[in-house]
Amino acid sequence: MHGGKVAVVGGSIAGCAAALAAHRGGAAEVTVYERAAEDLAERGVGLGMRNAHYAELADAGYMDAGMPWLQLSRRRWYTRDGAAPFGRLVGELALPFRTYNWGPLWRALRDRMPATTAFHGGSAVRTAEASADGAAVRLDDGTTHHADLVVGADGYRSVVRGAAFPDVQPAYAGYLAWRGAFPAERLAALDGIAPGGRWPADDAVFAVFPGGHAVIYRIPGEASGHRVNWALYTVPPQGADLALDTPTSLPPGSLDDILHAHFAQITGDLLPPYWGELARLTLPGELFIQPMYDFTAPRYAAGRVLLAGDAATVARPHTGSGAVKALQDATALEAACAAAGSWADVPAAYDAARGAAGRSMMELGRRLGDALVLRSPDWRTVRQADLDALWAGTNAGAFGGRTPDAGKTPPGGRR
Repeated sequence: MHGGKVAVVGGSIAGCAAALAAHRGGAAEVTVYERAAEDLAERGVGLGMRNAHYAELADAGYMDAGMPWLQLSRRRWYTRDGAAPFGRLVGELALPFRTYNWGPLWRALRDRMPATTAFHGGSAVRTAEASADGAAVRLDDGTTHHADLVVGADGYRSVVRGAAFPDVQPAYAGYLAWRGAFPAERLAALDGIAPGGRWPADDAVFAVFPGGHAVIYRIPGEASGHRVNWALYTVPPQGADLALDTPTSLPPGSLDDILHAHFAQITGDLLPPYWGELARLTLPGELFIQPMYDFTAPRYAAGRVLLAGDAATVARPHTGSGAVKALQDATALEAACAAAGSWADVPAAYDAARGAAGRSMMELGRRLGDALVLRSPDWRTVRQADLDALWAGTNAGAFGGRTPDAGKTPPGGRR
């Protein structure tokens, strides 16, 4: 299909990928409306991508080896064991993943968009609506812009999803993720804790404790070097007034004394010494909180209004699939556009390709959250065989995103 207009709401990774997909799928005009006025490259921390998904997305033309990345090979699970610096090694599982820094990855996708794409920063969309022959977005400035297709890629608080499916509300999962990232050079401050010890660069660490765990791995730096990226999952402390029934996050610099005290208690008393001190190397201006929510829209399309990325489905970060799913949504959008005889044919084809994947990832996130946070085992007694059984019990085959069947042509049609 050739010609026509596509409007994309949201200009982060999902939005840039959706704009690229619409262009490749045949749209003559693509416009991106992004609420933030500033450069998004300064946002975000780390993310992982299964090697097989990198190959799939590289074949589809959305990733390439020039995007800065680091290779992981395994995840090692540690639990506190007295004063042992790293703790006791519970076991290990394979982890054939690449890690990326959100900012440089976003910049690479932004630069990949054709020059003809109109990217409007500081353009907040108030609502989106479908019509008999297309769709439209209405901006906060009162202007209305018509298109043949509108793609909502505006995150977990999506105004597009709210307009298309007003009854769908993100459900708070009952716990939080403390998150941070900092230059790897700071690790030198920990040399005295584990003399002669070494944290291999291709290891992701799961530091587990009753009622939660921390995930720690290295990512590329913004310009050079490496950064340490971590997330610590646990329930919030008593007395913290967080108003979590409404989707929210707590940005750097906004944490109160109760939250800082809880963070200090977990990192000082529950994590093994090295991993707790590592988290405390994060400066207050780098530390933020991401409450856990999950939901999925009943469909990925409502008329000519489509949903992508977190606007369509929020799966908890345990799944290791957020950015991968957004990019896979884009490849499915490209395939649906390219194969359609008219714009009216695109929504059903796209929904059929992505709806089941969204439901699968949301359910996996819930299972992993239950197993690793809300109903975590007594890690003092867990050994390798128990870890293998726990992981198998979560039915985590889609961890990192579901991999296409061998031999099938990936979404987007390229090989």
